Amino acid sequence: MANPDVQALDQRLSRVEKQNEQILKCVMKKKDQDSFFSLVEENKERGNWSGRFDFFLSCLGYAVGLGNVWRFPYLAYKNGGGAFFIPYCICLGIVGIPIFFMELSLGQYSSCGPVTCWKFAPLFTGIGYGMVAVSALVAIYYNMIIAWAIYYLFASFTSELPWETCIGKSWSTALCLDNVNITDEAGCASMNWSLNTTLGTCYDDNGILRGMFNETLAKENDIKRILPSQEYFDFVAIGQGKSGGIDDLGPVNWKLVLCYLAAFIFVVLTLSKSIKTSGKVVYFTATFPYVVLIILFVRGLTLEGSSAGIEFYITPDLSKLSDSQVWKDAAVQIFFSLSASWGGLIALSSYNRFHNDCLADAITVAFGNCLTSFFAGFVIFSYLGNLATTLDVPVGEVADSGPSLAFVVYPYAVTKIPPSPFWAIIFFLMLITLGVDSEFVLVETVTTSALDRFPTLRKYKFVTVVTICFTFFLLGLTLTTNGGNYMLTVMDDYSGGWNVLVIALLECISVGYVYGVRRFLDDIETMIGKSFCGPVSFPWFVAKWWWAICWCLLTPLAVTFVLIFSWATYEGYSDKRDKYPEWADALGWMMTMFVLVTIFVASLCVFIRTPGSFGERMKYLTTPTNEWGPALVKHRREAKKYVDKWDTSFEVDPHGKEALENEVSPNDINVEMYDKPGKENLAYVSDRM
Repeated sequence: MANPDVQALDQRLSRVEKQNEQILKCVMKKKDQDSFFSLVEENKERGNWSGRFDFFLSCLGYAVGLGNVWRFPYLAYKNGGGAFFIPYCICLGIVGIPIFFMELSLGQYSSCGPVTCWKFAPLFTGIGYGMVAVSALVAIYYNMIIAWAIYYLFASFTSELPWETCIGKSWSTALCLDNVNITDEAGCASMNWSLNTTLGTCYDDNGILRGMFNETLAKENDIKRILPSQEYFDFVAIGQGKSGGIDDLGPVNWKLVLCYLAAFIFVVLTLSKSIKTSGKVVYFTATFPYVVLIILFVRGLTLEGSSAGIEFYITPDLSKLSDSQVWKDAAVQIFFSLSASWGGLIALSSYNRFHNDCLADAITVAFGNCLTSFFAGFVIFSYLGNLATTLDVPVGEVADSGPSLAFVVYPYAVTKIPPSPFWAIIFFLMLITLGVDSEFVLVETVTTSALDRFPTLRKYKFVTVVTICFTFFLLGLTLTTNGGNYMLTVMDDYSGGWNVLVIALLECISVGYVYGVRRFLDDIETMIGKSFCGPVSFPWFVAKWWWAICWCLLTPLAVTFVLIFSWATYEGYSDKRDKYPEWADALGWMMTMFVLVTIFVASLCVFIRTPGSFGERMKYLTTPTNEWGPALVKHRREAKKYVDKWDTSFEVDPHGKEALENEVSPNDINVEMYDKPGKENLAYVSDRM
């Protein structure tokens, strides 16, 4: 007969062994847990963000880019100042945020990048390839702008900024600001300069312009003084002044090549390991621009004429609202500003944990991005007002769009603020950090798509990132030539224009009508629950029908309007034929068509490879595959209760991963150490499962 004491001891030993096994599993899995946020990595195959804040900052950094500094402020004053905010906010509500939220939801629900997230309707797989094509094209030229900022950053480490004056500089022309004397006719005569009363100018014996006695008359004849920073930008930094146009690219500028290479090296070092690396880098790159903008704004308010610049920026012209061009600009700016339909948002959210509140993220990031644009306008125009006062010209004559605002107007403005090299360094550091966040995601979009399409490459991510960046670097070498800015302009105008609007329209059709908007809303509810926005807890059922109306009606109508209006008013470079011949328009259309053809060819290939008749193929390709849904079995089990009313054939474990459900999570057990009478330091484990 067995001894009861021995049996009790055996039972205790058996229990301790089982508990020790659980503790060992827990400790081993702690390696995958972030010590700061106490979050366990759910998807070991693809990885997750270390914490929600990593994702939030990455999204914010992706959305907030270089365009916030120059594009939005310029469009605002061009289209009615403060009145522009009305169409801008309307487009944000019915186009920007709905597309933003849709893409975050797609990526998070499926844990797939932009190429592989279309298993709910395989016919639309081409949309993902189109997104990758857009991101690739934009990544090539966007990194060139970062390279310019790196060039200027190095040039700023000096006691006197090289673009501060054009006196005695070999690169300056006769029209450079400091080389032109503003005088009167008597002043010209006293210098023995010949007068041209038709142009309001005077010249020396060699026929070189030396002064102006009537600036108004000179401007009417297109004779204007040029800022030293403009000539430095044209003849030294990028060499554009040495090129006759896009058909005269000229030699490669080796300094720009090195800066371009340095920008890609930084991207490789950041993305080569995992999203956890880039997730930590953005803690600096996404927040530093805000610190600099606040500092520069405070400094700008102290400058003479700053109030005039700000007044010019925000003064509303309500008559502009009747112009359809204003509404078109507002809608295009929303896509450009939020980087929607480029694939980056899907790539970023695919690394989220399944129950992340993506709706709160979408609203917060979208409004944060737009408020950043609005605030950046105050910063920029405070300095433009000062510059206009210095030059004694209207603010509208010193404000311009594109690179000239960031690399010409502002650099010259900081020369008037001592110590100018310090402010120049701060400004260009801000430009770099604004740019690299977006560049990280553009390259990550291409990388994630490649790794999802070919999972075996995940073991060689460093090689994959290096290969992609090196390819982009080679393709972008034309941008480092003297005429590279003309090529960059074409890429900027055509790479992310109409094709992005087409992608957005196809997204709405695929989700709203093919997959079914009500089923998609149920998928979102599976992730975020019955409420959203954390402690505020807005009920989901109140908001979800707004998104349904947007995705099925308002958003596609608005996008269609912008597309039709853009095509109807298209003029290309007809007014710039001296710099952009007709083949420049053709080159731009080739970039646009490259994306559109990629979309439809990829979908056509899927259609051809699918067996059956036409009707059978269409039915299969517009029906979710058995793989569609959450990546992990435990989340698919949660989704099934929603999916059953739409699709009873939904498989909880299509890949045979049920065994993974039995693994112990680090948060499943709680270890407590304490003393009990007669025993020393025993571990008591309580199972919380």
